[in-house]
Amino acid sequence: MDETTQYRIATLEDALTICELGQVLNAVHHAARPDIYTASTEDFARDLPHWMNYLDKPGQLVFIAHVGQQAAGFIAASLSASSSPLMQPMNIVRIGSVCVAEDFWGKGIGRQLMQLAKDWALEHDAQELRLSVWSFNERAARMYVEFGFESRTIDMGMRLSPAVSST
Repeated sequence: MDETTQYRIATLEDALTICELGQVLNAVHHAARPDIYTASTEDFARDLPHWMNYLDKPGQLVFIAHVGQQAAGFIAASLSASSSPLMQPMNIVRIGSVCVAEDFWGKGIGRQLMQLAKDWALEHDAQELRLSVWSFNERAARMYVEFGFESRTIDMGMRLSPAVSST
């Protein structure tokens, strides 16, 4: 039987599920940049402080997708207004993370989550939808371009000291 995918706004009760799903992001990012990102962990509650920022602050939210009873993915987004006198005044929704469990890759869940974030941005009178993606994450970058995003900036960094070891 083909189960339908359900989408909804996540609540505080979803926090540990988001942390668990987020281990997919941890693994991808750590594999490419272990100097910056921590490894995924079975103690996924470690990441609660990060994800709680999206669940308990006004102007921020997470949409979560379930296939049957299984959590399949999420997208985190936040709304802000530009405040610099050098920038045009506008409301901006920034996507912080998009995560789809590997079992559900290629099924359109990421695109639907992106559409939900875009719709939420429009409902909140946002003029811009923005995100950042690492150059190593080519699969995600392709999806964002297909969705209508364009490259605008190049984010650069330089290591000044060795990474602090957590061991």
